[in-house]
Amino acid sequence: MLQLCKVTKCLFISNARSACSDDLLQQEAVTLCINVSKQQPFPSADVKKLQIHVYDDPNEDLYAHFDRCADAIHKEGNRGGRSVVYCKNGRSRSATVCIAYLMKHRKLTLTEALQKVKTARHVIDPNPGFMSQLQRYEQELKKKRGDAK
Repeated sequence: MLQLCKVTKCLFISNARSACSDDLLQQEAVTLCINVSKQQPFPSADVKKLQIHVYDDPNEDLYAHFDRCADAIHKEGNRGGRSVVYCKNGRSRSATVCIAYLMKHRKLTLTEALQKVKTARHVIDPNPGFMSQLQRYEQELKKKRGDAK
């Protein structure tokens, strides 16, 4: 079944097949597609596109892209747009990016952000390497906010 899973009013998570459905994108008024893969296609719809070239591999550095993606989603939401983040299966890479956004711009803890994305799309399962990058990101965000314990 084709589906965009709603994380927040301006953020969806999905697999590549659903994210490339122009009908679904139009139905949900999506204005930005973030493709977190090296091989998945983009939709043909007239939307902004951002590609993060990573494989679903624990050794990939997704951390380096957290701020850029989180800020793009935030900016899109602020101007009334909606973003969909996707990878091949909508389980690991896309979930990691959504969690990073929630941690940075919604100020959720890693545990809260993971739960929020899991509630939207129950099949998510960031790989162990991405989980440790999210833990590092959580510590960085705490330091920046001055609430490191």
